[in-house]
Amino acid sequence: MNKLELISALKDKANISKMEAAEVVQIFFSSMADALANGERVEIRGLCSFFVKNYKSYTGRNPKTGEKVTIKPKKLPFFKAGKELKERVDF
Repeated sequence: MNKLELISALKDKANISKMEAAEVVQIFFSSMADALANGERVEIRGLCSFFVKNYKSYTGRNPKTGEKVTIKPKKLPFFKAGKELKERVDF
Protein backbone atom coordinates (compact mmCIF):
# COMPACT_ATOMS: atom_id res chain seq x y z
CA MET A 1 0.00 0.00 0.00
CA ASN A 2 1.33 3.41 -0.91
CA LYS A 3 0.31 6.89 0.24
CA LEU A 4 -2.34 7.35 -2.48
CA GLU A 5 -3.93 3.99 -1.66
CA LEU A 6 -3.98 4.95 2.03
CA ILE A 7 -5.71 8.24 1.18
CA SER A 8 -8.27 6.39 -0.94
CA ALA A 9 -8.98 3.85 1.82
CA LEU A 10 -9.41 6.63 4.40
CA LYS A 11 -11.72 8.52 2.04
CA ASP A 12 -13.93 5.47 1.55
CA LYS A 13 -14.06 4.35 5.21
CA ALA A 14 -14.58 7.80 6.75
CA ASN A 15 -16.88 9.17 4.01
CA ILE A 16 -14.79 12.32 3.58
CA SER A 17 -13.45 14.03 0.47
CA LYS A 18 -10.17 13.00 -1.10
CA MET A 19 -8.69 16.40 -0.21
CA GLU A 20 -9.63 16.01 3.48
CA ALA A 21 -8.24 12.48 3.55
CA ALA A 22 -4.99 13.67 1.95
CA GLU A 23 -4.71 16.41 4.57
CA VAL A 24 -5.25 13.94 7.43
CA VAL A 25 -2.58 11.60 6.05
CA GLN A 26 -0.17 14.50 5.50
CA ILE A 27 -0.69 15.79 9.06
CA PHE A 28 -0.14 12.27 10.43
CA PHE A 29 3.12 11.68 8.56
CA SER A 30 4.53 15.17 9.11
CA SER A 31 3.76 14.94 12.85
CA MET A 32 5.59 11.62 13.02
CA ALA A 33 8.56 13.00 11.08
CA ASP A 34 8.72 16.10 13.31
CA ALA A 35 8.66 13.97 16.46
CA LEU A 36 11.48 11.75 15.16
CA ALA A 37 13.50 14.81 14.10
CA ASN A 38 13.20 16.08 17.69
CA GLY A 39 14.49 12.75 19.00
CA GLU A 40 11.10 11.61 20.32
CA ARG A 41 9.75 8.10 20.06
CA VAL A 42 6.52 7.44 18.10
CA GLU A 43 4.47 4.49 19.29
CA ILE A 44 1.25 3.22 17.75
CA ARG A 45 0.01 0.59 20.21
CA GLY A 46 -0.49 -2.82 18.68
CA LEU A 47 1.05 -1.79 15.37
CA CYS A 48 4.60 -0.48 15.62
CA SER A 49 7.02 2.01 17.07
CA PHE A 50 9.55 4.31 15.48
CA PHE A 51 12.59 5.71 17.22
CA VAL A 52 15.95 7.23 16.40
CA LYS A 53 19.10 5.14 16.80
CA ASN A 54 22.45 6.82 17.33
CA TYR A 55 25.39 5.30 15.50
CA LYS A 56 28.97 6.05 16.54
CA SER A 57 31.76 7.02 14.19
CA TYR A 58 33.67 4.12 12.67
CA THR A 59 36.31 3.34 10.06
CA GLY A 60 34.98 1.91 6.82
CA ARG A 61 36.44 1.23 3.39
CA ASN A 62 35.79 2.82 0.03
CA PRO A 63 34.61 -0.16 -2.08
CA LYS A 64 36.18 1.24 -5.27
CA THR A 65 39.66 2.03 -3.98
CA GLY A 66 39.86 0.00 -0.76
CA GLU A 67 40.99 3.20 1.00
CA LYS A 68 40.08 3.59 4.70
CA VAL A 69 37.43 6.22 5.30
CA THR A 70 36.11 7.62 8.59
CA ILE A 71 32.33 7.43 8.74
CA LYS A 72 30.81 10.28 10.78
CA PRO A 73 28.41 9.56 13.65
CA LYS A 74 24.80 9.58 12.51
CA LYS A 75 21.22 9.18 13.64
CA LEU A 76 18.80 6.98 11.68
CA PRO A 77 15.10 6.21 12.13
CA PHE A 78 14.34 2.66 13.24
CA PHE A 79 11.07 0.69 12.92
CA LYS A 80 9.98 -2.05 15.30
CA ALA A 81 6.82 -4.09 14.66
CA GLY A 82 4.41 -4.54 17.55
CA LYS A 83 3.29 -7.89 18.93
CA GLU A 84 -0.20 -7.70 17.42
CA LEU A 85 1.19 -6.84 13.97
CA LYS A 86 3.64 -9.73 14.12
CA GLU A 87 0.85 -12.14 15.06
CA ARG A 88 -1.44 -10.82 12.33
CA VAL A 89 1.22 -11.16 9.64
CA ASP A 90 2.32 -14.62 10.80
CA PHE A 91 -1.14 -16.20 10.53
